Amino acid sequence: MKKELTNNLINPNWAKHGYIQVYTGNGKGKTTASLGLAMRALGRNWKVLIIMFTKGGNDYGELNSFRNLAQQISDNLTIVQAGLDRIVYSDNKTEADTTEIKKGWELAKKAIKNDEYNLIILDEANIAIDLGFIDLAEVVEVLKNKPQEMEIVLTGRNAKPEIVDIAHLVSEINPVKHYWDTGVVARKGIEY
Repeated sequence: MKKELTNNLINPNWAKHGYIQVYTGNGKGKTTASLGLAMRALGRNWKVLIIMFTKGGNDYGELNSFRNLAQQISDNLTIVQAGLDRIVYSDNKTEADTTEIKKGWELAKKAIKNDEYNLIILDEANIAIDLGFIDLAEVVEVLKNKPQEMEIVLTGRNAKPEIVDIAHLVSEINPVKHYWDTGVVARKGIEY
């Protein structure tokens, strides 16, 4: 009689192992995908930290939604905005941007080291790394030494090859067609 194999025999810790995920590319939906994952995790009573690099201000629909979650769910959620209320490019970086982003990175490092959350989303971390606000080698080292059961997600364009190499899941979101190309500007409730 054949012995039946179960997931537990194949990989006894698969459900407890945390992975590194990356959502990158020039298409729309990287942050949206990560925030959907946050909602799923919160629905399973996970403790979730979202750090929004390069994003400040209050005019984000997702922040409004998160602020209105049931108390039982919102008790497991921490959101930190590590950016000013503007879009940061390579030609408009300021010391104030550097200060805000570095504060967010220090908080992320502490949360990872202290194993404070089940899921940490580093939204637009790839942009912060690409623009030189956060040291790539330091990020790689922190990710390599994350707690085994912690899931970490990095979003943003221009994911560095070193990040892609250590990630367990990488989704590159590429634009095929976008209404912005016809002159449509960002819309509340859809883009922010």
